[in-house]
Amino acid sequence: MSVIGVVGLIVSLVLLIYLTMKGINIIIAAILCSILVAITGGLNLQTALMENYMDGFTRYFASWFLVFLLGAIFGKVMQETKSAESIAQWIKKTLGTKRAVFAVVAAAAIMTYGGVSLFVVGFAIYPIAVSLFRAANLPHRFIPGALVFGSISFTMTAPGSPEIQNIIPTKFFGTTPTGGGFIGVLCALLIMIVGAIWIGHMVKKAVNDGEEFHLPYKNDRNELAASLAEEEYDARDTKKRLPNIVVSVIPLIVVIAVLNVLSQLMDPTAALLIALTSGIALACVTMNTFLKAFWDSLAKGAQDALVALANTCAVVGFGSVVAQVSAFDALVNGLVNLPGPPLLGLAIGVTLICGITGSASGGLGIALPVLAPIYMGQGLDPGAMHRISALASGGIDSLPHNGYVVTTIRVICGETHERSYKPVFLLSVVLPTSVMFLAVILYSIF
Repeated sequence: MSVIGVVGLIVSLVLLIYLTMKGINIIIAAILCSILVAITGGLNLQTALMENYMDGFTRYFASWFLVFLLGAIFGKVMQETKSAESIAQWIKKTLGTKRAVFAVVAAAAIMTYGGVSLFVVGFAIYPIAVSLFRAANLPHRFIPGALVFGSISFTMTAPGSPEIQNIIPTKFFGTTPTGGGFIGVLCALLIMIVGAIWIGHMVKKAVNDGEEFHLPYKNDRNELAASLAEEEYDARDTKKRLPNIVVSVIPLIVVIAVLNVLSQLMDPTAALLIALTSGIALACVTMNTFLKAFWDSLAKGAQDALVALANTCAVVGFGSVVAQVSAFDALVNGLVNLPGPPLLGLAIGVTLICGITGSASGGLGIALPVLAPIYMGQGLDPGAMHRISALASGGIDSLPHNGYVVTTIRVICGETHERSYKPVFLLSVVLPTSVMFLAVILYSIF
């Protein structure tokens, strides 16, 4: 293992984070960083890009295209039928402005756990979050933290979740989406409860320090976007009829139920495809009067899927190049021989690779083909390995260069990392990573 290779690996990761924080397209940034890794790692540049990078890119695309496609279409249908808005508005009315932070978190969590695309959740809830935070006079900079916490910290990795991060481990450990049992449920509840208390404390402290609600003033365009978002929501809230809350929630329940029943009888990925298709069909039938343009919804969903999948494939390709350098082999060997419970090496390995790629699903796609056979060969419990892998994927993947984090902070909320990333870091990096280590201890004991 050469020193230049190690330095190149570290510099390429730092560069990837820097470029994405500067708004550089993740596909371009990933290719540039792959070139740096290949050169410093002593790889043939043509082989690294044409074979290693593209193999990782296309392999991930082929494996998960249909899941991304149906997930994006389901999210778009839920958005177009106004059912996502109906759920969010019901939560707003139920919890009220005094619990504005928890209303935003709850709305994001319910829709994400029901299978709605993360990006759809962010765009759908943000206008409501602005309305709630303005009414409660809470600092706007905490909205990204509330959205991210509700979307990915516990719903993404919890047992039974239809999110892809909970499905990928089933292919490598022969498990179902509920793998991990009671300890997995306990970890999800712990993240949810501690995180809710933590963000509530952060917001309360900021208010006591004199912070008030202000739209982001980084530039006029951000201020205008936030204002228009709230005005658009208020107009819809008062002038448009929304579907009944029960009818709106049923497709989410069906997705979860069908997935977890069928996954006992067939491949979990196939079960997820059937579950999402059932959710789409049910939403279209029960709320057809609200769906004005069915084919347009399918088209928009397909476009969203391609963008999200291409971005993820880009970082998977970068990770595939990283996996070819000697520094990566040394890292894997060090993790396998790490003192302590065997599950500790798996946890650290998955979370580090997810951090390198800035993607939970992308990191799993790189880490598990390498690590799963090693730890399966040690006779460890497949359910424990499944849940540890899922929890680990939701740790340091949420560093500043994570695609969803960048989109939520800069595009959806019009904020900056400087103002709003700290709550995101604490709730989606520190807390899930801490619970991951706790899960290692619990699974090792019980």
